[in-house]
Amino acid sequence: MRTRSISQNRETRHAASRGHVRGARHSNKERDNGKRFLELEQGAVEENPEQLEGRHPVLEALKAGREINKILVAEGADKGSAAEILAVARERGIVIQRVPRAKLETIAQSRNHQGIIAYLAAKEYVELATLIERASRSERPGLLVILDEIEDPYNFGSILRTAEGAGAHGVVIPKRRAVPLTATVAKASAGAIEHMPVARVGNIGQALETLKKAGFWVVGTDVDAPQLYTQADLNIPLAVVIGNEGKGLGEVVKKRCDFLVRLPMVGSVQSLNASVATGILLYEILRQRGNTPGR
Repeated sequence: MRTRSISQNRETRHAASRGHVRGARHSNKERDNGKRFLELEQGAVEENPEQLEGRHPVLEALKAGREINKILVAEGADKGSAAEILAVARERGIVIQRVPRAKLETIAQSRNHQGIIAYLAAKEYVELATLIERASRSERPGLLVILDEIEDPYNFGSILRTAEGAGAHGVVIPKRRAVPLTATVAKASAGAIEHMPVARVGNIGQALETLKKAGFWVVGTDVDAPQLYTQADLNIPLAVVIGNEGKGLGEVVKKRCDFLVRLPMVGSVQSLNASVATGILLYEILRQRGNTPGR
């Protein structure tokens, strides 16, 4: 993988792309889909075929090393074997969410939940270092897609499919305030989930700094960026950051970007669907790189 030169100056290389910007805007439908999923993630049976209930099944899944997106614990249900479950979950960095018992009762698929529900991932996650290593072995410049709190599982699945088709080396998502790998995401990816490694990190900002140190340039999309995506040099190792459906890139993440680009909008709407915007940008990157096959 071709890496960024230490002598290159981030502040001047894409200075024209900087300036005061605001978050990308997305459709109300996308925001509604994301909100609906987050509500369903906590409560609806039909969206959670990976739902595992009961202290013994959850503990055994943890001991077996199963990939778990999140564990729900009823308030007050943290003694005995539940305490062991929580200790193992914390050690593995699994998200733990405490909910009122009445809420957990509405989420449970059975009466034998014992105050514990775990959500299994549709696929195992990888470490960020694994994605960096994968990119470093490539003859082409590295390409990673970073999702900043994408909430819609259909957007996520579509992005996985597009990223795989465009030859990306991996996708990075945050542990919180974002849709994880679920059965819905897997279905929306049309099989791409089996070929596209996904890393789940505790802090996107810190992950971006790690990627910079590994030689990646961080590019974000924003409706007010002064530079069109076709004007930027994208034939370099890139970490492409895609913002949340409703608020776009967070300010902290935006400040971590080396440069920002925009997609031209000449109609009445102010933004594109997150997965569509991702596809346009990734295939411009592929075009600039000469459509080189393989990873």
